[in-house]
Amino acid sequence: MNLFPSHNDETENAPEGINAISSLLIVLPPSNGGPVGPETELLGLPLARRMVLGAEQAGFEQIIKLPDDPVPDIAAQRIVVLSGDILPDAKWLRELLHMPLEPGKMIFEAETAAMIETTSGQRLFSLKPPFGQGTDDTFATLSEMFDTSSCRLGEHRCLSLTPETTVSKAEDWLLGGLVKRTDGFMARLVSRPLSLTLTKRLAATPVSANTMTVISTLVGLLGAPFFLSSQPGLQVTGALLFLTHSILDGCDGELARLRMKESRFGGMLDYWGDNLVHVAVFTCMAVGWSLEAGSAWPLWAGVAAVTGTLASAGFVFWRTMRHKGSSGPLFTSVAQAPAGNFSKVADALTRRDFVYLVVLLSAFGKAAWFLALTAVGAPLFFLFLLVIAYQEAALSEQVANE
Repeated sequence: MNLFPSHNDETENAPEGINAISSLLIVLPPSNGGPVGPETELLGLPLARRMVLGAEQAGFEQIIKLPDDPVPDIAAQRIVVLSGDILPDAKWLRELLHMPLEPGKMIFEAETAAMIETTSGQRLFSLKPPFGQGTDDTFATLSEMFDTSSCRLGEHRCLSLTPETTVSKAEDWLLGGLVKRTDGFMARLVSRPLSLTLTKRLAATPVSANTMTVISTLVGLLGAPFFLSSQPGLQVTGALLFLTHSILDGCDGELARLRMKESRFGGMLDYWGDNLVHVAVFTCMAVGWSLEAGSAWPLWAGVAAVTGTLASAGFVFWRTMRHKGSSGPLFTSVAQAPAGNFSKVADALTRRDFVYLVVLLSAFGKAAWFLALTAVGAPLFFLFLLVIAYQEAALSEQVANE
């Protein structure tokens, strides 16, 4: 593929009739002839469509897939050229879009991608029909036009699609990218593999992420009444339904990220659905404990657990979620700037591994012990959040005064 920049050093802006944009992604034609091509369906989406959605999610203004898309004259500031023989991660594309680069410079990684920051006189590109050049030949042509260096591009990566790359390997790579760094030990060991297995089977079906959220919530609510009993068999049944809720709750986010359909509404539905299940479980645990004890005092443990849970949920929503836009994913960290050790501890406490403790205690008919821990822990966690908020406010004020 030949790309020829038209230099116009006399002009700061694009000439009349030229589309001036800030970012352009060019995807070169594939050349490896392997089993995974542009139209190959990977977990419900063709590869080419997946690349376009990933680029849009990363923030590119325009995406051109060669040789299929018509190519207008374009004036662009940041230009990224991708090999057609890779499967990129959306986070990696976002890195390429925002990575600092001096004007007039180009950096590239062989057989993978090139990143160009044009000057005002280089922003007009005329893309000519293909002449049989491969990715490296295209990068070599571009290197003659810019001050060029070669390096590894970005922290997040892409999958090289070689003739040996199978559809199964490509799909496994995509699924591996859904694992969160915030997953706890048991989530990584048990919950996430199970949810990914189910997500892989649901990816090509009409089942939406929001549908999975509703199903997950209903399963959790179904498990709550079993904690009204002190019998181990019934408590274990409730605990296993609670665990199933937690596993299914991973599927909704996985499906949304896999299909690149993360949304504020979906995040809100998931967030409040989780908290509704927690409130129902803690309430039934308190009532069941009260019935077993023949006294009303265990209900106060339920009040403490529910109040702490709702206070924390409401505070996180007010502080980190209510200002988010109407589209795009909804981040639900407990801190606005989760970089400090204190914030990391608070985030760790919100992980789902606690559900396995519920299963263990329920096996002995002692789910009430978990409620006792929560009655103390939930209010303390809310206090943690207040301290984090205070620290962040103090840090912001200190930075503003400097």
